[in-house]
Amino acid sequence: MSEKNERLPSHKELEKELSSYLTEKYGDRIKIVSPEGFPEKEPLDQDGSDKKRKKGRAGINFSVKPEELEAFLDQYIVCQADAKGVLSTKICTHFNRIRYAQEHPEAEESIVGGIKNNILLIGPTGVGKTYIIKLIANRIGVPFIKCDATKFSETGYVGGDVEDIIRDLVREANDDIELAECGIVYIDEIDKIAGNQHLMGPDVSRSGVQRALLKPMEETEVDLKTPHDPISMLQEIEHYRKTGKREKRTVNTKNILFIMSGAFNDLAEIIMKRVRDREIGFGGSVTRNDDKTSFLKYTKSQDLIQFGFESEFIGRIPVVSVLERLSEEDLYTILKNPNNPIILSKKRDFMAYGIQIKFEDSALSLLAKKAFLEQTGARGLVSAMERTLLNFEKRLPSTETRKLAVTEDVARYPQRELDALLAGLSDGKWDEIFERIEKEEKGAVNAYLAENKTDLSERCGLSLSESRLDLIALYYACHEVDVMTAIEKIKIIFAQIRQLEVYFAKSNSIQITFDDRACDVIAAMITESTKTFGEFYKALKEDLEYGLRIIQEETGTQEFILTPESLLSPEEYLDGMMKAASADDMEMDSDQPE
Repeated sequence: MSEKNERLPSHKELEKELSSYLTEKYGDRIKIVSPEGFPEKEPLDQDGSDKKRKKGRAGINFSVKPEELEAFLDQYIVCQADAKGVLSTKICTHFNRIRYAQEHPEAEESIVGGIKNNILLIGPTGVGKTYIIKLIANRIGVPFIKCDATKFSETGYVGGDVEDIIRDLVREANDDIELAECGIVYIDEIDKIAGNQHLMGPDVSRSGVQRALLKPMEETEVDLKTPHDPISMLQEIEHYRKTGKREKRTVNTKNILFIMSGAFNDLAEIIMKRVRDREIGFGGSVTRNDDKTSFLKYTKSQDLIQFGFESEFIGRIPVVSVLERLSEEDLYTILKNPNNPIILSKKRDFMAYGIQIKFEDSALSLLAKKAFLEQTGARGLVSAMERTLLNFEKRLPSTETRKLAVTEDVARYPQRELDALLAGLSDGKWDEIFERIEKEEKGAVNAYLAENKTDLSERCGLSLSESRLDLIALYYACHEVDVMTAIEKIKIIFAQIRQLEVYFAKSNSIQITFDDRACDVIAAMITESTKTFGEFYKALKEDLEYGLRIIQEETGTQEFILTPESLLSPEEYLDGMMKAASADDMEMDSDQPE
């Protein structure tokens, strides 16, 4: 028995003992971090601003309209018109319903047993099922978590594991429960938990997973604390140490949208048989067996139940959408899209070694042809790209090469063209080709921007004049970013130009304003990295400060409008202003009475 007056261990001692225990039991996977170790200041945003992140539902765009979301998806997703229409409509309706319920709680409370628009996506591999959901979650501003249904199938009836999806969603929302309760859960390969059609008797393992998903898909409370999660236990201990109270943290799944997807390879056979039986029964002709996947658009609940799903499970997925298999032309269009992650990722691979890479249209067409032969959808594009450029990526970083033009010959005969490049054959030819492709890329991006001008302008809050479209296309060509990032960067540059005007006035007591054309010139300098803002300001001060001060003293001018000429030819600009000031003085003298 311990003595009454025995000293209790301090916080530091408890922390040390608990840390030793966890290290012994779990290794280095778990560490205790003292609360004092966390920085209090909010992290800076990408543009350097110190604004705080929005908490809870404040950052969610609940009011986005279906046509707005569909227009957004059109900028990224090739083909799949029906799927984009269905997803845009039902997901927008889901989040607008949440907004309406917040504004009119009495109306929502009057409805008993509300139905959630959970969605089932059916389509072959590589058609963009995951990508489209990620884009939607990002556009609306909700947390998104993806998992594979196969991770649950091995352990049978695993309700606890299914609830771990919700806990992962909370972590994705940075522990913001209110935000997580409006998130999207995406479960891929859902067809793998369908009951085995060739198995006699119930398939307990797979049907158990389906039953475990029923409550979260509708509405339930999920406890964030679990006995097998040491982190949540430590958080509860810390909370109890500070407050002396036990905390029960739960997540309500009422507004969490569940989206399932799978290839459903054998589903077309079931639908074909149903269609054939119906046609034969009414004396019709038997449907030809040319393309089985074309039957998927006729999917009904009875087909999914026959496939191996329980009726209760299918009843909680009222919306079904089928994605089409991608053609060779679709794959080429994907590569041509300036937002496609395949080309952007490859550009960044080479830029990591300081090498710029550009792709000729004919090369993209050939890569699409190679990818189509693999029959793996857009995933085949990655494989075709890697096979073509792997040796370039291996050899060129050790050389002085800083520009690579991927032509049709490079795509068709990669080793031959690499050998020629390394041998230095026709160096001038490579530079000319690169410049030509770069010019074509700028033109294509400009056309894309013009086509989507209205939507992009509304999303970024920036008026997109013709000169600004040129600047955005220039930024895209000079950096490895997608179109929206290029727009945001140009927007930041313009904001920094206005800040520079204020700083110049405070530092030199001279008020300057750059006209629109001058802003474009400065933005082009920064975009092409010919000057940083610091270098530009230093040059501006050296070139114009003294002359502007003299003109200010002579004429009393309080504000100077700077044009492109003032930046490119400062001496001529100042001389012109001095002459104009002298002419004004002479004119005033001549007007005086004798």
